[in-house]
Amino acid sequence: MAETCSCLMEDVQNQRDDRDVPLSKVGIKGVRYPIRVLDKAKSVQHTTATVDLYADLPRHFKGTHMSRFIEVLERHKEDLSMPRFLQMLGEIRSDLEAESAFGRIAFPYFIEKAAPVSGLKSSMVYECRYEGSVNSQEKHFTVEVSVPVTTVCPCSKAISDRGAHNQRGIVRVEVELGPFFWIEDLIDIVEQAASSPVYTLLKREDEKYITEQAYDNPKFVEDLVRDVYIGIKALNRFPRFSVEAENFESIHNHSAFAYAEYGRLKELNHE
Repeated sequence: MAETCSCLMEDVQNQRDDRDVPLSKVGIKGVRYPIRVLDKAKSVQHTTATVDLYADLPRHFKGTHMSRFIEVLERHKEDLSMPRFLQMLGEIRSDLEAESAFGRIAFPYFIEKAAPVSGLKSSMVYECRYEGSVNSQEKHFTVEVSVPVTTVCPCSKAISDRGAHNQRGIVRVEVELGPFFWIEDLIDIVEQAASSPVYTLLKREDEKYITEQAYDNPKFVEDLVRDVYIGIKALNRFPRFSVEAENFESIHNHSAFAYAEYGRLKELNHE
C-alpha cells in the first residue's frame, strides 16, 4: 500500500511579488469549449465557443490561479444565457479575490432557414459574441451579432443599361444589455434592411427570386446602416448600440464601410 504524503505542495502563485506592478488583466485566452445558449425556435442550442476570461492581479501577488477560470466556466457551460454570463464573471471575481473580472465568448450560432421559393431548409451560421466586465461598482455586458447580406449598388443600377453590380457584405450589430431579447430578432432586422438575405441552400427558382428582389431593392452601405439603426432603435430595448456594415465590393479593390452608434458603448479592451 502506497504511503500518503502529508506535506502540502508549495503554492507559488500566492508568493509575494515586490516589483510593485499591478496587472490589469491575467487569465486564459483562446480556450475552445462546448457551451449551450438559448435558441428561440428550439429552446437551447449546443455550439462551441472560443473563450477569454480575465481578472485583475494586485501588485503584491506573484500570479493567479489559472485553473479556477476553467472551474468556473465548467460550472456554467450548460447555461450561458446573458444574465448567467455576468453571474459567471462575478464568481471569477470572488474565487480569485479580484477587484475586476472580464470575459468574452465568441461562438457560431445556427438558424434553420428556408429558401424563399423552393422552401428547402438548411443551416445558416451567424457569428456571435458576448463580452462583459464586473467590479464592485458596476457591470457591463454587450452582445455582437454578425449577419451576412447582399446589397445592390443604387448608383450602378441608375447609370447602367444592363444590370447593376452587387456584393456580399457583413453587418455587425453590438448592443448593450437591456431587457431580454433574442439573437434572431436582431438578425431579422438586419436581413430586412439589406437588398436581400444570404442563404446556404438555393435552387434555381430561389436564385431567380433573390436576384430580382435585390435588384428591386438597391442599398448603399450608408442606407443599410441607417435602416438597421432605425429598426433597432424602434425596439426601445437597448440603452446603447452600434451598427457597422462592410461591403466587399465586386468592382473595386476595397470595401465600402459605414458605422453609426446610439449612446456610447463601453470599450472593454480585452486584448
